[in-house]
Amino acid sequence: MTISTGSTGSTAFRAARTTDRLDGLVAEVRDAVGRGLPPDLTAYLVGERLAPHLGAADLLTDEQCGSDPARYRQHLLHAEHDGSFSVVALVWLPGQGTTVHDHVSWCTTGVHEGEEHERRYRLLPSPGTCTAARLVATGDVVNAQGAVCGFAPPGDIHRVWNAGAGRAISLHVYGADISRLGTSVRRVYELPADC
Repeated sequence: MTISTGSTGSTAFRAARTTDRLDGLVAEVRDAVGRGLPPDLTAYLVGERLAPHLGAADLLTDEQCGSDPARYRQHLLHAEHDGSFSVVALVWLPGQGTTVHDHVSWCTTGVHEGEEHERRYRLLPSPGTCTAARLVATGDVVNAQGAVCGFAPPGDIHRVWNAGAGRAISLHVYGADISRLGTSVRRVYELPADC
């Protein structure tokens, strides 16, 4: 298996125009993050704040819903001044998806439009004569509009894709400064060939 660091998807990191609803969501996330709870509990609280905003027509601007014909597109919506969290919109056209990857921090995701397919993995030491570790799929999930989930490393290896016929948009809240890092991806995993 090959493991590398890097980003996936195209990225738009200009200062984003905002909406009143997005400003309200950021304030609610700031309150949840400011409680100083462990990462898994923070992700859960952020999910509670995110869920009521998903699907609302006044959450994102038209520009923040823009796609890229070559790969999914990432729009940075907010990066907290102290680096404690960032809010990102990912826009997926049919067939677009990520590599298998893990993350630099806790994350909460919510599907704003369409649906996302997700395959989750676990990293295992390789048995027998193989010297590299291997990934084992642990589950497949279809996240419909309004679905929210959260996770914290370790145990956050997955890939996500749009298997639908239309555009999908998801909001991701990361416990890191994505404007500085450029990505939420810590490592990219290539599935191993048979030994």
